[in-house]
Amino acid sequence: MGVAPLIAEVLRRQDVRVTFFAANEGTKEGDGSLGKHWAPWWKARAAEGHEFASHTWQHAYWRADVAAAPGGEARFRIQPSAGPQAGQRMTWTARQYCEEIALAGDRLASITGKKPLPLFRAPGGKTSPKLLAAAEGCGWRHVGWAPAGFLGDELPSGEYPNDALLKKALRDIRGGDILMAHLGIWSRQDPWAPAVLEPLISGLKARGFCFKTLREHPQYQGWIAAHGG
Repeated sequence: MGVAPLIAEVLRRQDVRVTFFAANEGTKEGDGSLGKHWAPWWKARAAEGHEFASHTWQHAYWRADVAAAPGGEARFRIQPSAGPQAGQRMTWTARQYCEEIALAGDRLASITGKKPLPLFRAPGGKTSPKLLAAAEGCGWRHVGWAPAGFLGDELPSGEYPNDALLKKALRDIRGGDILMAHLGIWSRQDPWAPAVLEPLISGLKARGFCFKTLREHPQYQGWIAAHGG
């Protein structure tokens, strides 16, 4: 959440609405990105018309499918990167994974007063067909990003400087692309958002683009309408 206030300011100034995918990840304040400290920040974003969706509660990475017991539900090897189980590899059932998605959604609803979209983004974008089918079976559709929409804010800045990332995005992004960036990355030495976010938005507007939330994306409109979003 280190650059979250700056991101909110840029989005407000540029009159852009986005979809925030949230997990309860570690913050400098200590109680997590979905904890009490940041709750007013999320609530303010809801008032501005942004949308919300789950990124799993513990930022739980899919690592592998696990064979199900005969007649049993799908199982997965999962490794959270946040919370008390961070770094542990565990075997979860499909139901447990669905509960993990729902936890973040429920927390977002409670602090924003706005129902999240019936969508989720798996940490790292790591999934399997079985995982996606299990999530859809309990009402959650996965959202990835376009190849050009990987904006590179989690890459090492020495090898991927901000100006190069900006030029690449402005050159390659096309209509309908889903773009992905973070509210802060611990490991990047030269933070991306302060240098790139506003020039990227302005540059894409100059190319004739506008910005919409996933509620309005043709790929997800039908799913959202059918699942009470």
